[in-house]
Amino acid sequence: MNASTIGAAVGAVLALTWVAFGFWAFLFVGLAMLAGVGVARLVRGDIDLHGLVQALRGRRTSS
Repeated sequence: MNASTIGAAVGAVLALTWVAFGFWAFLFVGLAMLAGVGVARLVRGDIDLHGLVQALRGRRTSS
């Protein structure tokens, strides 16, 4: 699957959630999707968790 197909599927899921269950369910599903992406990138090794924490604390720059 390419990025356009995945984007369309995510948009469809979010739109159907909003229509069927309302705004707060839409917001929850969207946040859960973002959390899932973050965990997947962390497990895959795309995100350096220690470096991210240090950058958020101001002890290291993110660039």
